[in-house]
Amino acid sequence: MTLWVLGLNHQTAPVELRERVAFDGSALPSALASLRALPQVEEAALLSTCNRTELYAITSDGQALADWLATHADGLDAYLYRHHDAEAVRHLFRVATGLDSMVLGEPQILGQVKDAWVSAREHGALGNRLDKLFQQTFAVAKRARTDTRVGANPVSVASTAVRLAQESFTRLSDSTVMLVGAGETIELAAKHLSEGRVRRLLIANRTLAHAQELASRHGGYALPLSELERHLAEADVVFSATAAREPILLRTQVEQALLRRKHKPMLLFDLAVPRDIAADVGDLKDAYLYTVDDLERAVEDNRRSRREAADAAEAIIDLQVARFVESLQASGRQEPLKRLRAHGDAAREDILGKARQQLANGRDADEVLEFLAHSLTNRLLHPPTAALREAALRGDGELARAAERLFPDKAPYSHSKPDDDADAAP
Repeated sequence: MTLWVLGLNHQTAPVELRERVAFDGSALPSALASLRALPQVEEAALLSTCNRTELYAITSDGQALADWLATHADGLDAYLYRHHDAEAVRHLFRVATGLDSMVLGEPQILGQVKDAWVSAREHGALGNRLDKLFQQTFAVAKRARTDTRVGANPVSVASTAVRLAQESFTRLSDSTVMLVGAGETIELAAKHLSEGRVRRLLIANRTLAHAQELASRHGGYALPLSELERHLAEADVVFSATAAREPILLRTQVEQALLRRKHKPMLLFDLAVPRDIAADVGDLKDAYLYTVDDLERAVEDNRRSRREAADAAEAIIDLQVARFVESLQASGRQEPLKRLRAHGDAAREDILGKARQQLANGRDADEVLEFLAHSLTNRLLHPPTAALREAALRGDGELARAAERLFPDKAPYSHSKPDDDADAAP
């Protein structure tokens, strides 16, 4: 069984393809169960965000992961990346540290990796090897962020969008901004808008109580999602990031809002995958639509400014990958010893139980000790004796040489108890 990671992200696939294989919270349990049920898969975890969908697995066949993902969307193969063993470890370390993110060093991805780990554990898809990998990942990401400036002054996609709105369209102090959703991305956008002293903030969400909580923290007005269309014309800027599977804002709705605004321009940021805002909204004359992919260009300056810190983080990751792979290999080398000890323990418990039963039945203690010693010796020596005999018949001298190292004629040096007068002066 080999560690594999297979996936696609903002660097390899456009948003219209990524949204076809995005797994939201409700779809994750069944997806994990389906993935884990594959006969080639021993352990599995699934990371799905607006920028990536990745499968992590202990599997005998990496192609099985690609075939499974292809059942959710056709035409993925050309967009997939595949890593195994050390490169799979490196990839996860880089993802969790923010080195593989659209916004270099962004902090949200570490929480999303932790969520993927928790989900895999809760749904029985995680085993010892993947669990150990994720635990080490969190330690590496924490160290990289602590020892370098890759996480200093973190910039999220939400804050990049707010900055873009400020720099290219309108002043926040003169604007009404509508936020659609109440998750982490919208929370970040609300925070940055509040700090930017936005004139008016509207927050629409399917669950009104969540919108009210967000509005109370950032000085906004909460709306049920059903009133989105009614209030849309009031918004100069719209940020949307929900978990909806289909667009919640259609061209006709935006078109009507623009008519009511007398074609005063509207800026829309669709930060969701799958997309919340229909793609043809961008064709409207006075609507300026940006998706998460469009923000890739806007964050390029950020990526350059953090490159030096990222190089330092990469060096930490290189070292930690080598150490983790070495620990896995060492663990694998311990397996024969574990099996040998387990065999010895089982033999001891079995024969000791029989000896105790014989004593309870009144058999002579010396006879029981003789039985115990003879039976235990036979039980322990039978497998290696049979293997050595078979090797001799085949002319295989390697096993015999190994046995000579394990059981030399002359016992290796050991500390022996000194004689009573060993320390006496001559």
